[in-house]
Amino acid sequence: METLIGYSRMALVIGWFLDLIFGDPQRLPHPIVWFGKWIAMGEKSLNKGRKRKMKGALFVTISIALLFGFSWVLLNLLPMPLYIAIAINAILIFYCLAGHTLRKEVRMVFEAVDRSTEEGRKQVARIVGRDTSELSPQEIRTAALETLAENLSDGVIAPLFWYAIFGVPGMLTYKLINTFDSMVGYQNERYKDFGCWAAHIDDIANYIPARITALLMIIVAPVWNKWRLLRFVFHFGPQHASPNSGWPEAALAGILNCRFGGPHNYFGEYFYKPYIGTNERELTTKDMKKSILVCLLAEIMTIGITAPHQSLCDTLSPRGEGKVSIFNQKTITKEYNIKQFPNASKCNFPLALLGRGCPQDR
Repeated sequence: METLIGYSRMALVIGWFLDLIFGDPQRLPHPIVWFGKWIAMGEKSLNKGRKRKMKGALFVTISIALLFGFSWVLLNLLPMPLYIAIAINAILIFYCLAGHTLRKEVRMVFEAVDRSTEEGRKQVARIVGRDTSELSPQEIRTAALETLAENLSDGVIAPLFWYAIFGVPGMLTYKLINTFDSMVGYQNERYKDFGCWAAHIDDIANYIPARITALLMIIVAPVWNKWRLLRFVFHFGPQHASPNSGWPEAALAGILNCRFGGPHNYFGEYFYKPYIGTNERELTTKDMKKSILVCLLAEIMTIGITAPHQSLCDTLSPRGEGKVSIFNQKTITKEYNIKQFPNASKCNFPLALLGRGCPQDR
């Protein structure tokens, strides 16, 4: 069992470590970019005429099913040598995590706004969807930290959560859902019907991870009174306009003892978001550094929890029954059977070699 877990942990830790060191590989082909092109093409073709809600629903659900099915077959049934399997899993995990880039972007916002308000507005526009042209320095810093908290869930904890359940296919499918929401999940005239299902599916996919993110932040926060912080999160988290974003944002606002939220201008459309917290104080670079540390510690804790466990997807895989044939007989061996590996009936041995077998691959 320990050997099986080791292979899965290897793929996960390699992928996470690559993100920790390098961040998003901007010059390399990226699956999220492909997702974006696919969604843009579908939206352009389908978001017109009648029955836009139905067309949007079919587009998002069929896309999800196709991606999950294709990636599951590719990663679970296609014969490949052990080292290739581990490398593919690690690279895909690397692509699906965004912790390094998120921390880097938030740090750059604070550095830019310290130089000038205009630089800060341009820099924060890279990571938020609102109009930044009239934001004050305080609003720029607030927007950056709100994004840090929200995207700790969307860019790190949620992908790992779905990895723990459905392996790498679940992780990739979650990123597709999240990309759908970021592109068409808006309540404006263009997207309110076509993107309706995408937004609701994203809400469902993030419901549990957002709350886990808030709990992890509370656990790792350098705050003595955890119960007070927990009460703060349960009070302010549900008040957010989003069913999920408010929880990690409330956790960070409570840790910093500051106030998030308030009205925003989304390119000509005014939206009011309830305030999270009551202490309207100036945010500083010290707050940014503290926030980044909390998010990094929460990420490390999630990796530590996720790595040693087996995903449901692997448990249900057809490879786990009876004799299990290793992918490339010339590369590894001809055949292993349950007598040699008594745990093979409980956890899928070939999938473990892929880095997704006995451990929690998600």
